[in-house]
Amino acid sequence: MTHAAATIRSVPLAGLIALATLTSCAGAAGEPGGATAPSTVNLGDPGTPAINEPAARPSEYRLVWSDEFDRPGLPDPAKWAYDTARNREGWHNAERQYYSASRPENARVEDGRLVIEARRENFGNRAPADYGGQQYTSARLLTRGIADWTYGFIEVRAQLACGRGLWPAIWMLGSADQPWPAVGEIDIMEHVGHEQGTVYGTVHTGRYNHVAGTHKGSKVTLPDACTAFHRYQLHWTRDRITIGVDDRAYFSFRNDGTGEASWPFFRPEYLILNVAVGGNWGGAKGIDDAAFPSRMLVDYVRVWQPAQ
Repeated sequence: MTHAAATIRSVPLAGLIALATLTSCAGAAGEPGGATAPSTVNLGDPGTPAINEPAARPSEYRLVWSDEFDRPGLPDPAKWAYDTARNREGWHNAERQYYSASRPENARVEDGRLVIEARRENFGNRAPADYGGQQYTSARLLTRGIADWTYGFIEVRAQLACGRGLWPAIWMLGSADQPWPAVGEIDIMEHVGHEQGTVYGTVHTGRYNHVAGTHKGSKVTLPDACTAFHRYQLHWTRDRITIGVDDRAYFSFRNDGTGEASWPFFRPEYLILNVAVGGNWGGAKGIDDAAFPSRMLVDYVRVWQPAQ
């Protein structure tokens, strides 16, 4: 079994992001280097039978990439870039946030943790050039153009941003130059504020995606997701994707051997951390302005792969 090691690139993010037009509010067309697709419109339980089994990292895996967030200030630019590509025209899924770049009010490291903070604010006369008139700000960090991986065990220890209308996510997209959903999306964690304490894990492929209503995923209840840290985990091999929390898996998706439309997960994917506001799913029951500011706190991000 061959496992690709982490691929580190020096290509600037600005040279990679060139988004095409959305085909609908729920789906995105392709872009060079991989689609920047929605952090899924997961309108309810996808209905995949849940599992309950161990999800611990295999002992033979070695650490290949991590951020312990031990340097205060802006997120480390050697590890994270910002996605701001659709600020002027509006984000996927009818989301209502402006994603800032290098702005500590929205993304910073303090007290050993990454803070992604969604705020209710209007830039007014201080509006940046790409401002689209949004009334909320937040941040979307990604390793695209910096690091991506094929197979491995990924763990993100986080406390979620909560409140009606908040939509935090920890997810991955394929780095290949393909449109969504053919490029492949793995949602390690999604949480919407109107379902507080319910966490979703989902995959999207050409054959299985939310636009067609065929996406595959499941959910688990974490009553203290908004007040306590949990370890959100992905174990990805050539044959299976398993998503879990705190060493217990609740969703599994197998490679059925029928080809790329079902299983595009044989190529590198990059990691995304963001807090969206509103949208077709996140804002399905409105936005509570009293919930702002709201923060997702990330204690660490770690990626392991089998030793070569």
